[in-house]
Amino acid sequence: MSTMTSSPESLTRNGSLRARRHLLWPLLAAAAATTFYAPAVMASPQLMTEVDARAAEEVRYGNFNEWLREFRRYAANQGISEATLASAFDGLRYRERVIELDRYQPEFVRAIWQYLDSAVSSTRVANGQEKLAQHRDTAQAMQQRYGVPAEIIVAIWGVESNYGSNFGDFSTLESLATLAYDGRRREFARGELLAALRIIDQGDIAAEQMKGSWAGAMGHTQFIPSSFEAYAVDGDDDGRRDIWGSIPDVMASTANYLARAGWQAGQPWGAEVRLPDDFDYAQTDRKSSADWAAQGVRAVRGELPTFDSAAVIVPAGASGPAFIVGPNFRAILRYNNATSYALAVATLADAIAGRDGIAQSWPRDEAPLTRDDVRTLQQRLNEAGYGVGTADGIMGPNTQAGLRAFQRDQGLVPDGFATQSLLERLR
Repeated sequence: MSTMTSSPESLTRNGSLRARRHLLWPLLAAAAATTFYAPAVMASPQLMTEVDARAAEEVRYGNFNEWLREFRRYAANQGISEATLASAFDGLRYRERVIELDRYQPEFVRAIWQYLDSAVSSTRVANGQEKLAQHRDTAQAMQQRYGVPAEIIVAIWGVESNYGSNFGDFSTLESLATLAYDGRRREFARGELLAALRIIDQGDIAAEQMKGSWAGAMGHTQFIPSSFEAYAVDGDDDGRRDIWGSIPDVMASTANYLARAGWQAGQPWGAEVRLPDDFDYAQTDRKSSADWAAQGVRAVRGELPTFDSAAVIVPAGASGPAFIVGPNFRAILRYNNATSYALAVATLADAIAGRDGIAQSWPRDEAPLTRDDVRTLQQRLNEAGYGVGTADGIMGPNTQAGLRAFQRDQGLVPDGFATQSLLERLR
């Protein structure tokens, strides 16, 4: 098997000097002509800026096309057919908008209660109940086959794409090719682009119909191509795995994903709980339900679910709701590793099934920290000796652990929940 003479990575990092020269000469010639015939115009800073921008754009697009030719050869060497490569890459464009979205980091981060207000709105609950009624036979068949409750399958569908009304209209191939050439995670995007080509090559979907988000997640329940390869299922037995147009395929694939992620049939995701006044919020390990009960943890409604291994989580700190979560909550986290996401799916499923929602109040008077605030918090924790790693503006486990240690040393409840008042203490 032959290999590429120039890797996509080398083209991405260094560009092509030949391409740069070829594309810049016409622009330089035009600039020279403008200088000779209209020196007053050429002196305009605005025109010079426009020429520079055009030059940069031509170089970027030219190098993208050269990178794409190299990747096409690489994909052919990996066994992708010429027919698939032609349908996928002929006319494929670099998408500037994809890079803008990839590099965009919102300054303000929504609090978990704001996220849940949207993800589990009354409209989304009503629409979920309607979708479940409409596709009940299919959802129950997948529940029987995979052990994942019908309302959980529908809730994933609701949170991921608002039941198919918003799964994106970006070409998956254009998005992934653009990200592989110019994105923040180029190696990852290259692997996903190759996986997308394999999916087309196997006949599951035509290249022009492969649509999704700007980041390459596809279809009703937003599988990235590698997840599609691993977990997508032909639920309607038509010989294709179609998560864009076949609801049986969507539901089967989603249920199969959760089953493979460790979903345990017959168990709940968890339950809302009340914690004793002396609860040690610094605990991060998993315990059995009996061990948690021995510490005074009680279910808000009924009895604690029976778990051999469960965690107690307080997504908004000691002043907000608390939950005991078991293996099925962790399975949802495998789909999207964010507590807010998993809680949204779990509580939306409960609402669709007619079960009660969260009883305890969220601390809505707490203003969420901006990314700059979190970076400052991390810097101050590092300076105070609570090593939390790089100040990246993301409240990860290291930052939460350092914050808990600081809270404990300050005589505060060590719940790891970052607030403006804690930031002020650290300034």
